[in-house]
Amino acid sequence: MFVKKLEYAFILLTITALIYLSKNYYDDYQFKHNDIPQSYKNRISKKENEVLTLMQQHYGRAYKVPLIVTDKFKGRLYGLTVYKDGDVKIYLNKNVMQESIDYMVESVIAHEYAHALMFKLGDFSIKDEGHSKVWKDACIKLGGVGCAQYVNTNDVVMGKLPF
Repeated sequence: MFVKKLEYAFILLTITALIYLSKNYYDDYQFKHNDIPQSYKNRISKKENEVLTLMQQHYGRAYKVPLIVTDKFKGRLYGLTVYKDGDVKIYLNKNVMQESIDYMVESVIAHEYAHALMFKLGDFSIKDEGHSKVWKDACIKLGGVGCAQYVNTNDVVMGKLPF
């Protein structure tokens, strides 16, 4: 009798795990093969507007640049600001966005906009790979959290915890 109940419990647990894994696989597939959810777009747009407002307040001008979500990044790079022939574009990595949208919104957008601002102001410093004291000050003024050169994985993980 006890063995039979144990077998049923094991089967139920196995079926539950398979359903959970299937749902995760389906969600990942949908995210990878479709546009980002509207809720993500809204959060990105809201943060971008906040950054532009802060830029206007602190620098007297708001430089809106194209902010492009792409799945073309290789590796774990969260964002990249590109300057080419006078044009500035910000790219956000869709491949890491699903697992870290909070970090992307709170840290990466202001970080990349600080790079865009430096380009627009003619500061092409390569000191600290573009993460100079002037850049860090701009990042903080634009509402960046931490403004580190590289993603702090601990911040991403800790941001997911409920406490």
